Amino acid sequence: MCFSAGASFGASAVLCAIGTLALKKTTTSSQIMFAAIPLIFSAQQFTEGLAWLSLSNPANAAWQSSSQHAFLFVAEVLWPIWAPLALLRLEQEPVRRKILLALTIIGLFVSLVLGYHLAVYPVHAGIDGHHIHYEQNLPLARLWFGALVYVLPTAAPLFISSIKKMWIMGVSLMASYLVTELFYSEYLTSVWCYFAALISIEVVVLIHYAPEDHDLPTEPQPRTDTGTP
Repeated sequence: MCFSAGASFGASAVLCAIGTLALKKTTTSSQIMFAAIPLIFSAQQFTEGLAWLSLSNPANAAWQSSSQHAFLFVAEVLWPIWAPLALLRLEQEPVRRKILLALTIIGLFVSLVLGYHLAVYPVHAGIDGHHIHYEQNLPLARLWFGALVYVLPTAAPLFISSIKKMWIMGVSLMASYLVTELFYSEYLTSVWCYFAALISIEVVVLIHYAPEDHDLPTEPQPRTDTGTP
C-alpha cells in the first residue's frame, strides 16, 4: 500500500468485512471464487502491512522476506489464475466460456512463470517516500510475459463476462492501472494492488447479478401422463 502500515491494515480489515458479506450473499457454489476476491486482497494488504513494519523497524526484520513473498505471491501467482477461473465458473454462455477458458490457460502459464521467478530469484524491497518499491529479477517474464500478457488473464475476463455490470469493474481496474503507470510506475505492483483491492468492493454488488449455477443437481420433476405420444 502507498501510505503506511496502518493504512494497509485498515484496508485489510475493511476488505475482510466486505468479503465476508459477499460470501454470505452467494446462493450457488459457482459464485464462491468470485465472492472470495475481497478476502484475497484483504490477506494481501495484511501482508504488505507486515512488510511496512519489517522495513521500517529493524526489530521486525524477521518478517521481511516472508511478508514480501506472500504479497507478491498473491499479485503474481494467485491472481492471474484466480481471476479468469472465477469468471469462468460464473459464465453460462458457451462462446464466452471458451474465451474465458483460453484466458484461464494463459493465466496458468503466467502464474507458473512468475511463480518460478519468485521462487528462484531474490526479492528486494524498500520504503521510498510513502511507497514500497519491489525489485525483482524477471528475465523470462520480460522476454515472454510483458504487461499485456499479465493484463489479459487478470482484467480481460471482466469484459468478456456476460454478467450485468461486470464491465464496470473492468473499466475501474484498467483506469487504475493507467493512473498507476502514469504517476507511480516505479511502485506499480504495490500501488495497483491497492487500487485493485479497493475496486474489489464492487464484488458485493456484482454477486447480485451473478447467474444461477445450472450445474447443481435438481430434483426430478414428476411425469404427467397426458396420453399423447
